[in-house]
Amino acid sequence: MSYSESEHYEPGTVNAARVLKDGEKWTLVLVRELRHPPEKVWQALTDPAHLRKWAPFDADGSLGTPGTVKLTWGGTPVAVETTVTRADAPRVLEYNDIRWELEAFDGGTRLTLWHSIHRGYIAWGAAGWHICFEVLAQLLSGVAIAAMAGADAVKSKRWQQLRGEYAKQFGTEAPGTQPNAAQGS
Repeated sequence: MSYSESEHYEPGTVNAARVLKDGEKWTLVLVRELRHPPEKVWQALTDPAHLRKWAPFDADGSLGTPGTVKLTWGGTPVAVETTVTRADAPRVLEYNDIRWELEAFDGGTRLTLWHSIHRGYIAWGAAGWHICFEVLAQLLSGVAIAAMAGADAVKSKRWQQLRGEYAKQFGTEAPGTQPNAAQGS
């Protein structure tokens, strides 16, 4: 599949995901098994050229070493200064409210993401990361499809379906509703 064919790409079904609840900040936990070694997955998680192809943000430098990097999240024009607090290649990567763990598993990698998100947006984050993980898996397999993040993702029918399915799984907002921070949801 090429970039021009990406509009025909359909992400898979909702994966088992869980949330750890702590007040309004919930932590989304997603696990994905990839057929590629941790070193290759680590490069995709830390190298700006790779991130640009699958992640919901662009980075102005490597996330592979502790220090400051600027991330520009899809749909926002402003770069956010981010501190990589832990980069133990190829096992653990932490920055801001995100933690990645990579574990060698069955000839590939078990990739686990922890992302702290306001509870009203937890299904949104799950749907977004779901699509990003699908694009990442394709990229690692040598299949180039366009990254879909931010406003582009939210407009897609499939993202909306995923968001509704995750909302149901997590017991959060009903499909079709938008979170309202003023209401505390």
